[in-house]
Amino acid sequence: MIVCSCNVLTDQDVRSAVKAGRPRSTGQVYGRLGCSPKCGRCALTIRRLMDEALGTARAASCKDCARSSET
Repeated sequence: MIVCSCNVLTDQDVRSAVKAGRPRSTGQVYGRLGCSPKCGRCALTIRRLMDEALGTARAASCKDCARSSET
């Protein structure tokens, strides 16, 4: 799905950028994808995608931490 029509970025583009570099801001996501924000309407959607991707990664790592402390 296209999330940024100005730069023609898809949700998969954003998720890939997050997995590859763990950006801390939407600006860093744009930078990793070789563009910059134009109108800004997609910023909230990109932030939501970042939070989802990072939340999944955190949940997996926390689960692993809990498992290693059980032994």
